[in-house]
This record gives sequence, C-alpha cells and structure tokens, in this order.
Amino acid sequence: MKSHIATQSAADRFFRAYQTHCTSPDLDSLFNLLNASHSLNDKMRKEYSSDFFSVKEFLALKALRNLFHHQEELTNEIRIVASKNISAITTDLMYLCLVPRSLVDKAIEGIEKKRKYQDEPLVRNALKWYANVANINPCIFNFAVHVFERIESLDITLNSDGYRMIKESYEFENIHGHSHFVTGDIACLAGDVDAVLQTVYSDVL
Repeated sequence: MKSHIATQSAADRFFRAYQTHCTSPDLDSLFNLLNASHSLNDKMRKEYSSDFFSVKEFLALKALRNLFHHQEELTNEIRIVASKNISAITTDLMYLCLVPRSLVDKAIEGIEKKRKYQDEPLVRNALKWYANVANINPCIFNFAVHVFERIESLDITLNSDGYRMIKESYEFENIHGHSHFVTGDIACLAGDVDAVLQTVYSDVL
C-alpha cells in the first residue's frame, strides 16, 4: 500500500503555520506559511497527483513565496496591522497584511513565461487592492479553506490544532449557513478606504 505520510505531515505543518499566522502574525509567520503551502503542493502532487495550480489564491501566494525565497529582504516592505488598531475601518479579518503594488509586480515578473499570461490576471484578482496597496490576508484565509476542502476530499487524517481550528469553524459555518470564504472588503467610517490604507502603510514605514 502506497504511503501518503509526506502529504499528511506537510498538511499538518501548513495548518500549524496558518494557526500561528492567524493568532500572532509577523513576517516570520507569513514566510513560514508561504513555504508550507509550497511544500504541501509539492507533496500532494507527488503522492496524490493533485495540486492547487487551478486555485488563484495559491498562484498568488506561490508568486510571492518565490520572490521572498530569492529576495528575502523584500519582506521588510510588508506591513501587518491589527484591524482593531485602525479606528477608521471595519473588516472581516483581525489583521491586514499590506503589500505594495510594486512588490506584487516583482512577484508576477518572476512567474515562468509559459504560465505568466494565464496566471497574472488570476494573481491580481486573488488580492484585495486599495490604490497601490494590496491586502493579502483574505487570499491567505481563502486558500486555507481550499486546502481544508482538498484534504477532506482526499480523506487525509490530520492531528494538528490548526487543522481542528479550521474544521470546527467550517462545520459551524455549515450549520448556520455562512460562507466559508471571506470577501476581505473594508468599510471606511470616515474618508476614503484607499487613502486610509495608504496612510496606514506610510505611518508604519
């Protein structure tokens, strides 16, 4: 019987990294999560002939991961901000993970030529844009949902607290008829959302 332990280990590692990023995010948690998603895709493709290349959120995270892997110093351009600390806005996630458009453009430039034409619009569409700043946390959250659903469909048994966390949330949403995905939309109580987020990004430089 063929062993699928590598995928199981990689999936648990992904959900552990995801839980950390949800509860106490920083640049290390983000980088670890991006690496974990890349590793999970590799292991799943080898052991199950299944991958996430049709998932736009994965394509966006993969492009950013590849950029940071070769130019790790660029993570210093990312700003992680607790949404509760921005009194002017309301949103559906606890944290914003803000990336300048120039960094996303660099990530897209790194996509291999044979996939770039197909992947570029999907990468841009996976992110929430506000003027020249993208919030990538909705992309991260929604990709975790895709991972959970794929793990369930492949009948892989996981044991991590991170996996149990998202499983409980998913089942609660099923019971109450809520969407499993977030929009990442931001409502601005005063002024323009683009201007507010540009100011937030500038203030933490």
